[in-house]
Amino acid sequence: MANKGYTDDSVAKYANLDIDRERRLGFPEVIYGENKTAEQLIGIAEKMREHASRLLITRVDSEKAKLVSSRVPGLIIHEDAHALTGFGAVPPADREGYIAVVCAGTSDLRVAEEAAVTLEMMGSRVERITDVGVTGIHRLFARLDTIREADAIIAIAGMEGALPSVLGGLVAKPLIAVPTSVGYGTGLNGLIAMGAMLNGCAPGVTVVNIDNGFGAAYAAASIHKQIRRGN
Repeated sequence: MANKGYTDDSVAKYANLDIDRERRLGFPEVIYGENKTAEQLIGIAEKMREHASRLLITRVDSEKAKLVSSRVPGLIIHEDAHALTGFGAVPPADREGYIAVVCAGTSDLRVAEEAAVTLEMMGSRVERITDVGVTGIHRLFARLDTIREADAIIAIAGMEGALPSVLGGLVAKPLIAVPTSVGYGTGLNGLIAMGAMLNGCAPGVTVVNIDNGFGAAYAAASIHKQIRRGN
């Protein structure tokens, strides 16, 4: 007997979809696209359409995204985020305020866009602040007023991972740090940035996994929803 809220049809050959998650948590199950075939993603998307108001598929390369969207109507390709969304346009923000997505360098944009698209799909308005790393710290100071007005901040950085520590000493808002795998050999694919963020001296900074823009955004959207409850 199938568990209530889970698929029990042909898609279950490769995916046991949590079709009840939107009712429980307020947002449908998000599909991690990496290492799934296009055919699997097509099947999952079609099944999700029957049960969910929105669809978010992360970690989808350009070729796979084009194939899936050609077979499933209503999907939108977000090339910079390596993501697909559906069914229809990204919904308008459904609460006041905004989340600032701040990234240190242009090379961090894929992770930043994954976070931004996730936030928008979850009903938050986003202010994108790009290429304000600490080696040109005047660029960060020029955007500081916008960052301070945010309800929460996602700070994304590779290399030495210093941006969250700097922001943590300047801004009194919930701050979620995302280390990226950007950097040369001794950066160890983001481990050095993660270690710097975990060991930073700025109080109250939360750190998610390497390149996990989605995880940071989900947490930030939950914070935003609580802050703006009733708005």
